[in-house]
Amino acid sequence: MADIQYLKDFSQQIRRDILRMVHAVQSGHPGGSLGCNEFLTVLYQEIMNYSTDFKMDGHDEDLFFLSNGHITPAYYSILARSGFFPVSELSSFRKLNTRLQGHPTTHDHLPGIRIASGSLGQGMSVAVGAALAKKLNNDSKLVYSLHGDGELQEGQIWEAAMFAAAKKVDNYIATVDYNKKQIDGATDDVVALGDLRAKFEAFGFIVIDIFKGNDIESIINGMNEAKSQTGKGKPVCVLLHTEMGNGVDFMMHTHAWHGKPPGDAQLASGLAQNPETLGDY
Repeated sequence: MADIQYLKDFSQQIRRDILRMVHAVQSGHPGGSLGCNEFLTVLYQEIMNYSTDFKMDGHDEDLFFLSNGHITPAYYSILARSGFFPVSELSSFRKLNTRLQGHPTTHDHLPGIRIASGSLGQGMSVAVGAALAKKLNNDSKLVYSLHGDGELQEGQIWEAAMFAAAKKVDNYIATVDYNKKQIDGATDDVVALGDLRAKFEAFGFIVIDIFKGNDIESIINGMNEAKSQTGKGKPVCVLLHTEMGNGVDFMMHTHAWHGKPPGDAQLASGLAQNPETLGDY
């Protein structure tokens, strides 16, 4: 049974890491990172079966691909605090000649990172390929990916979705961070996405909504439901209804903090709302 309080404490510490990392270099993407924090916490601390003895092929373990690669503040923090590399390395975020660049890269062989991402729209293609490879290798583990909802405006996503359903890639769970915001404003104002459930179902996916996408227990229940739907001849899509900037009051309910760092006073306010739980880096 999941230790809900531990997961809440863990995600609260991740929020602190995100704020401090982006503030330190006055660069990065706090909004989406905060919005996906609880999901990534549950995925790495509760749902996935993986080894921190990192091997690129990922044989006999669950794999995760971050398609919306700009949310590295959350991703790096999760990886470090899950044991992939030292937590102290978070202080090197976005600095020259370090492994923790603004978008994930593979040339420095950072444990936990299997693809360079951030050129939006590409992650589903890679994840589907990895899932097919597992099938060919008789590997029973699952493949997960995370996508921004604004990212779904990229055509390659729908090509990959069509392929996944046509080839019955049923060991794959794609999650959409459905916060209805992107860097230029509301998704409805930029390029409206329409009915995402109907679209993914029409493309041949089993679709699950997690309407409380920043609630630990709801995410656990929803992701376990998603896992239960694998192996049924269809890929699975989770629509994760989140709030951009969640957990920091002045960053919520707006797209303004998609790629904007907090100032000194704002950092102090955000940290005061999220007291230290597992130790700062």
